[in-house]
Amino acid sequence: MTVDSNDTTPTPRPTGGSLADTDFAGDNRQAATLGDALRDYRNRVRGGDIGSLPAILGLVVLFIIFSFANDKFLSTLNLANLITQSGSICVLAMGLVFVLLLGEIDLSAGVAGGVAASITGLMMTDHGQPWYFGVIIGIAAGAVIGLVIGTLVSKLGIPSFVVTLAFFLALQGVILKLIGQGGAIGIDDNVIRGMTIKNVPVTLGWILAVLLVLVFAGISLNRHRVQVAKNLAHDPFVLVIIKIVVFAAIILGVTALLNANRSLNPVFPIEGIPWVLPVVAVLLIFWTFVLTRTSYGRHLYAVGGNAEAARRAGINVGLMKISAFVIASSMAAVSGIMAASYAGKVSPSSGGGNTLLYAVAAAVIGGTSLFGGRGRAVDAVIGGVVIATIANGLGLLNQAAYINFLVTGGVLLLAASVDAISRRRRSASGV
Repeated sequence: MTVDSNDTTPTPRPTGGSLADTDFAGDNRQAATLGDALRDYRNRVRGGDIGSLPAILGLVVLFIIFSFANDKFLSTLNLANLITQSGSICVLAMGLVFVLLLGEIDLSAGVAGGVAASITGLMMTDHGQPWYFGVIIGIAAGAVIGLVIGTLVSKLGIPSFVVTLAFFLALQGVILKLIGQGGAIGIDDNVIRGMTIKNVPVTLGWILAVLLVLVFAGISLNRHRVQVAKNLAHDPFVLVIIKIVVFAAIILGVTALLNANRSLNPVFPIEGIPWVLPVVAVLLIFWTFVLTRTSYGRHLYAVGGNAEAARRAGINVGLMKISAFVIASSMAAVSGIMAASYAGKVSPSSGGGNTLLYAVAAAVIGGTSLFGGRGRAVDAVIGGVVIATIANGLGLLNQAAYINFLVTGGVLLLAASVDAISRRRRSASGV
């Protein structure tokens, strides 16, 4: 292993894997021109470093198929519904990315979100607390669940599959105790309920969209300037500009689309960005920053790439595992509250069923590796949209429920196969 004396983050040289297996493998790549950058990307794809490319291509294919099969699929009303439906899956999958990065699994995340939503609902309905207090207590409950799971996995060495399976069963009992058999907790708070049924005012939506584009452009240009000044690896300036233009086109295009009136009843206009989208965007930006711009993120990738090498490099592997489960369960709490907002209630089945399976599928389909060491927060969002698109599109086609399960399962199996093949090609090519 080697440690740069000018860098506080040690860079382990794994014996069982390599740094090429992590998402920081490309830190030292530099392309002088746009053509060089394109050739470099082509070589990385050939070497197995494909990231979210299959999921993005799959999403494009799904949109094309469903748009031809049903003309309502691309309507602004349905696209807004699609965003709302995918919100809780994306948030839960984002949390699971941290656990999957370590090569672990959390089978209890879905029902942990149900427990958190139950506690939040009880705080507001039975104890008369304001929504923000209920949300804080709910997220804190999720964090405690993650802390206990992480401690059992890290300190006692119990496989995460066993620990989280036990919590998956036990936490369903907790929900039953809190709510009661056959009972339900209504969610009628204007803020919590409005998160999934109300929209951002049109003017505010445009302001937020323009600010987001300006911030992205400023950060991208400043980062390029610093990299050039310090003679660090950097993208060609023209590629930076292209990324900014594409980002601006997507953000402003989506804003324009959603700010248009999409109501089927001219008397009651429906316009504006669903509040779910800004919530997911803020969480995505925050966790992307944590994973890519902090020493914590580098340590997490290092542990996922090779835990033993990371330990020898001075990284507290046990603490990293505990923190990953805490983050996963905390995000599960947010996801559970979001799902309760969409349903308008919390029931004993909240967080159960296929909730967790869809979230894991979303992360893997988006490009997160099941072998650890590779994955991004945006993978979860892309995969979550894929999962929601399948359910939404098949629903419009009035297909039987079993078709949804078959298609989703097939897509997940394909994504896992691509992950395994890509990992082998990366190991063989050293990309």
